Formats: sequence, structure tokens, C-alpha cells
Amino acid sequence: MKLLAVETATEACSCALFVDGVCEQIYDLAPRRHAELILPMVSQLLAAAELVVQQLDGIAFGRGPGTFTGVRIAAGVAQGLAFGADLPVAPISTLQALAQGAYRAHGAVQVLAALDARMGEIYWGAYGVDERQRMTAMVSDCIAAADQVPVPEDGWWFGTGSGWASDGRTLSERIGKAVWGQEGQRFPQAQDVALLAADTIAAGEGVPAEQALPIYLRNRVANERANRP
Repeated sequence: MKLLAVETATEACSCALFVDGVCEQIYDLAPRRHAELILPMVSQLLAAAELVVQQLDGIAFGRGPGTFTGVRIAAGVAQGLAFGADLPVAPISTLQALAQGAYRAHGAVQVLAALDARMGEIYWGAYGVDERQRMTAMVSDCIAAADQVPVPEDGWWFGTGSGWASDGRTLSERIGKAVWGQEGQRFPQAQDVALLAADTIAAGEGVPAEQALPIYLRNRVANERANRP
């Protein structure tokens, strides 16, 4: 399995090359420089591995939620690489990748992933590790005010992501003592996108480049409200 992943949905910019279970990553916390950095990262990783895009099995990207521009950059890069090489694409939730990173770094098996969405809201998802050590959704990704996020009834949780930096006190009050730790400075990384995407590509469940679309939760909520009777 040879898979390239890109993640630019937040302040962090990263690219990872996953080859037969071994992952190499380039990561930089560089707000507003993603468009400048991501393609050189791709080229550097491929050159170091002596590979070209056509030799890959698939492309993965962090599909959002995240910043509008950042999510568009990742989707555009993934689509362009995949279209030119006729490769399948695996769009991966940014919050799922964030939760996977908390498991990798801290061994957290139940994770409340939160990203600051501005305008008094956060992007939010609850994840738990399955038997294959992959994060799966327990509460679907959503956008809400910190005092209104949906919380599973049971669990012993670790909080991760910039939403815990911006709204940690409110989230702690809402969830209570069921949170054993939190890390507000963690951002989603391409290496976790790659790990989650490898199963999708191996199972033949990748999508064509033109169907590899980003997710904008705020737009979805706005549309749902507009369509209510």
C-alpha cells in the first residue's frame, strides 16, 4: 500500500507518505501559508521515497470541517493529483484524524475532538477506538455552541483540539468529571489521515477525483435552517 495524504484544514499544514505500514510526514504550523507549502511537501516526500504519483495506490485528504480556505486547498490538491494519475481518493474527517492523533500520542481510547469554528461555535465529534485501533464516530461531526454540543451518556473522555483551547471551561462544565485530560494545542495531521485512509483504499472504497469533496458543516447547518418550513 502506497498512499499520499494532505491535511490543511487548520493552522497546521502537513503531508504524509504511507508505504506498507510505514509513514513519513512533513508538518508545519504555518497559518495562511498552506497554498505555498503543501505542493513542495508532496514533492519532497515522493522524491525521498523515489516514487512518482502514478506509483501510488491512492490519495487521501482531510475533508473538513475546518477553515474554508484550508479545506478547499486540501481538496483541490487531492483532486488534482488523483485526476492526473487516475487514482482513487479517500476523504477523511478532520475531527476523526484529530481523534486518531490523540490515541497515537496519549493512548486515549475515547476522544472528544473539537476545533474552534469562530463565531461562538466549535466543530465537534466524539470518537472511540475500534478493534483495529482506528477511531470511529460515536457522535457524528457537527457544529454547535460549546454549551450545546451533544455528549454521549457514558465514557471516560480525553479532549483534544483548538476548541478545547477556546472553549475548554464551557466544555468541561457541560461534560463534567468524565473528562480525564485535554490538549488544546493539537491539530489534525496528515499521518493520521493516511492511517485512516489506508483501510478505505485497500477495501476499494475510494472515490473518483471529481467526487472527492470537502465538508463545510456551517454551510450544511445554514442550508438546513433555510429549508425548514
